[in-house]
Amino acid sequence: MLLDEPLANLDYKLREELRAELPRIFSQSGAIFVYATTEPSEALLLGGNTATLSEGRVTQFGPTIEVFRKPNDLLTAMTFADPPLNTMLLTKRGNRFELDGGLSLPAPAHLAGIADGSYTIGFQPHHLTLAPADDRAVAVKAKVTVTEITGSESFVHLAVADEKWVMLARGIHNFEADQMIDAYIDPRHLMVFDSTGRMAQAA
Repeated sequence: MLLDEPLANLDYKLREELRAELPRIFSQSGAIFVYATTEPSEALLLGGNTATLSEGRVTQFGPTIEVFRKPNDLLTAMTFADPPLNTMLLTKRGNRFELDGGLSLPAPAHLAGIADGSYTIGFQPHHLTLAPADDRAVAVKAKVTVTEITGSESFVHLAVADEKWVMLARGIHNFEADQMIDAYIDPRHLMVFDSTGRMAQAA
């Protein structure tokens, strides 16, 4: 059975109720469902397998959590991210990723062996935080451009160097525009892509 964005035109309350109900319906029916959606949260809720598409081409297919956590390339990572994936072009020198102007991040242990050169780092908005989770988190100076309060969460839009990032922060945060804050990144959550857009692999 093909379902093409079945919840798109429903009001918020009904949409949320059906999102919770659909996995049970699918499991009990015994049928095969192909569920088309533009919302990564719906794919993650439904589980199963996910195919990510861009301009009519399948970029990756596999277990939903695997595709989300370990995208094969930058295009897949950007497709399967809402809010948008945070990215930045950095240069790897030794065991660090660096940006002219001072930003420096340690290379994750599993990527310490990749060759020096230019890479695009990417990470999900919920991996950017207002407080360090532990002593491995790295502080990044960022300028707030706008804050969206959704109730239990806040989307904090940030300017870092020439990039636009989004932080998904729990709770209500009402920062002023142009306010400078520290945002924290855990290098273990970094995804690193080479010049072709493929996920970087250590030699």
